Amino acid sequence: MSATGREPTPATSPGDLAGSLSEATFVRLVSDATGEALAATGLLARALDDTPFQASVVRPFEDPDRTTETDITVAIGRTQPTADVTLTDRAAATAFETARELGGTADPALALAGTIAAGEVDGTVAEAAEQAGLDRRPGVAVPGTDLADGLAHSTLFVAPFSGDADAARATLADLSADANQSADRSADDHRRLASLVALTVTADAPPRAADAVQRALRPTMGGPFETVGGYADVLDAVSREQPGTAVALALGHEAVREDALAAWRSHAARAHEAVSEATTGRYDGLFVARGDAMPTGTVARLFADFRAPEPVTLVVTDTAAAARATDGRDVSETMHAAAETVGGDAVGTGDRARARFDVSTADFIEAFREAV
Repeated sequence: MSATGREPTPATSPGDLAGSLSEATFVRLVSDATGEALAATGLLARALDDTPFQASVVRPFEDPDRTTETDITVAIGRTQPTADVTLTDRAAATAFETARELGGTADPALALAGTIAAGEVDGTVAEAAEQAGLDRRPGVAVPGTDLADGLAHSTLFVAPFSGDADAARATLADLSADANQSADRSADDHRRLASLVALTVTADAPPRAADAVQRALRPTMGGPFETVGGYADVLDAVSREQPGTAVALALGHEAVREDALAAWRSHAARAHEAVSEATTGRYDGLFVARGDAMPTGTVARLFADFRAPEPVTLVVTDTAAAARATDGRDVSETMHAAAETVGGDAVGTGDRARARFDVSTADFIEAFREAV
């Protein structure tokens, strides 16, 4: 049984990290497969200036170790025994502040996208984005100009048209709105669309959905995509689907934009299909969703934010699981206990965790229920 991720890691200050990076001759950045960690990796890599570095995205349970000798290894969004520094809490915000300490140009759009991907916009980053002229407007955060495509594939919310571009197009037609989000769309058009999304997302949803959907509304403009919220959505999806493309996107390479969008569509389609087709069960304090192969981390978040009536959500396939908590509890401890019971492995910190196992789904669910 692996207990990776169980030990708390002291917070790293931007000043200390900047000092360590400035003295290094070679830096290794190891990112977890999340949008926030990916954004933080991009911010640090861009700030290194002429210092050679190696950046990679490592999915849960993959071996992060490399044979390359480095002066400093920074683990971002994940714990790693061989890392010299670990950034978990406020990873994108800390990386942004570190980049500014290093004297480089820190991209506020990337930093803001990272905090949106984490689900909590950091005040320091939001203020910097505003000072940089990144304005907000009415409407919904999507990454491209095709509004129907953006609504259908967004993983910032779950709506009746999620995963179905034709249904999204029909919804826009009922709203008398063109599916193409052109530059001349009026503020009233954007407001009506945002109101529609808010109403459809929160209908028959747990109260927390009203807060969760806010990160998709009144989007900030800027970055390489139509909105910063759309940027966040793509970062989170591509980090889980195509690690190599993810790193290139975080480093600012425009050539991978279309590949990143394709990965985002694929990831979103599979996630929304899983939400629609999962077999669900409700226990005291626990909501369980079972299904076939799916992006368990994203599906757990979508259920937890927009569907689950209980404070803890567990999403399970034949060999893997993901859990989210919405009441502040440390669900990673629960996941580690459940994995240990069945001889599996677990990773995670705080309100989110992942597991892999080689027992029946029913046995793992029972182990998790007992741990809760």
